[in-house]
Amino acid sequence: MTQTRAALRPTVLTALLAALLSVLLAPAPASAASLQEVTGFGSNPGALKMYRYVPDGLPAGRPVVVALHGCTQNAAGYASGTGWTTLADRWGFSVVLPQQQSGNNLSQCFNWFESADTKRGQGEAASVAQMVDRQLADVSGDPSRVYVTGLSAGGGMTAVMMAAYPEKFAAGGIVAGLPYGCAQAAGTAYVCMFVGATQTPAQWGDRVRAARPGYTGPWPALTVFQGTADYTVRPANMTALVDQWTNVHGADRTADVSDTVAGHPHRVYHGPAGNAVVETYSLTGMGHGQPVDPGSGDAQCGAAGAYFLDVNLCAAYRLGKAWQLG
Repeated sequence: MTQTRAALRPTVLTALLAALLSVLLAPAPASAASLQEVTGFGSNPGALKMYRYVPDGLPAGRPVVVALHGCTQNAAGYASGTGWTTLADRWGFSVVLPQQQSGNNLSQCFNWFESADTKRGQGEAASVAQMVDRQLADVSGDPSRVYVTGLSAGGGMTAVMMAAYPEKFAAGGIVAGLPYGCAQAAGTAYVCMFVGATQTPAQWGDRVRAARPGYTGPWPALTVFQGTADYTVRPANMTALVDQWTNVHGADRTADVSDTVAGHPHRVYHGPAGNAVVETYSLTGMGHGQPVDPGSGDAQCGAAGAYFLDVNLCAAYRLGKAWQLG
């Protein structure tokens, strides 16, 4: 037995050395994509920062998603917490992530309530629009498949972009956000958030139509996610968003689909042509934050944390499916 072991040692050592060499000499794997800052994307009147995520090897003609973070958040945290970058890799699209600066807002909220930042051609709205143009040019993206979404103040800015630049976006996703022109209607942002503004559907719709004078459509479709236990942005704002955007699309306020998704009430409103123009998810018992569903399942995405709430439903996945990203 001793002689056999001795005889085997050179063979074993040779095999181990060969295996080690194969690892050392193997070509390095391609580096994974990462979040990158983009400078010089335009005149940037809103003084925002632009970040983006582009999956390695992304072909031309793919969709673009603009994702706007909430107050106290940043682009990198929102990119990973929501699951948008994971879905970008899986389905093949790029993500633009605007980032607020404390010089504009101490809490790093997008200024959805400031008239200087919510009108076409000026302020933060114009900066985000310039980011879209730069991204489409750089990645040869599909201009007919650009989408915008955001949480809280980012949701308020999503409504701004849909109203002020409707020709740029096929659809929007507002998470715990507010209707366009709410602060103007209520007199203050805090009334909007904590109570909700009182307007008729036509008055809400007129605010959107006034943001892009002379525009006759098509208007972006809207999906809304709202927690029923959200005491920061009250559920009345989802009702106002439904009133606003069904009016803009010429749809009635009676849901054509009423069911549940992952145990949460889900409604779909069809426009005159029979297509879905407004969709809502009422997250039962959820507070203020982005719905996520951490895990490796097909419909799961996101990571739980501050303002990323595990409610067994991932908003980014639901939006991606509604927008036919994957």
